[in-house]
Amino acid sequence: MPDDTPAPDRSELSEQFILRLNAVHGRLLGFLRVMLGNGTDAEDVLQRASITMWRKFSEFDQTQDFFSWASSFAFYEAKNFQRTAARSKLHFDDALMNRLAEERVADLEHREARLAAMDRCIEELDSPSRDLVRDFYMNNADIATLAQQQGRAPQTVYNKLNALRRLLGDCMKRRLAQEA
Repeated sequence: MPDDTPAPDRSELSEQFILRLNAVHGRLLGFLRVMLGNGTDAEDVLQRASITMWRKFSEFDQTQDFFSWASSFAFYEAKNFQRTAARSKLHFDDALMNRLAEERVADLEHREARLAAMDRCIEELDSPSRDLVRDFYMNNADIATLAQQQGRAPQTVYNKLNALRRLLGDCMKRRLAQEA
């Protein structure tokens, strides 16, 4: 039975592609930096890979993981770059590039699991503790400012953050052990 759902128009595809690419841009760039050993080259390769991804995006299976799909384009673009780049004295052979790519993907997956565990552990904190952690780590507030806002001594805030850091570390270890 033919699929009667209309194909998305070009502007809708463009928006979907941009949203998905922006969501994984940092991960792709990190992936390429490990493979190429140079941030500037990684950015150039990601730009070229993005063009290829855009050309092929209409073929992308929306049920598939976008990072996996995009990283395959980035990987082959990096291999092509290494073959054609004469300006760099450091060239990795294909076996090393394959190994670096596999390790980077595994590291990114582990990082995502740690971040998810951290988010869940932060949500388990009582509201004042959760706010303190978010203010200090996510909003980059300094201890002196937080102490002044709370009417506490800076050492008290420092001690509270240290205790929360240990608590969150223990929580993350438990969660990651349960998921393993």
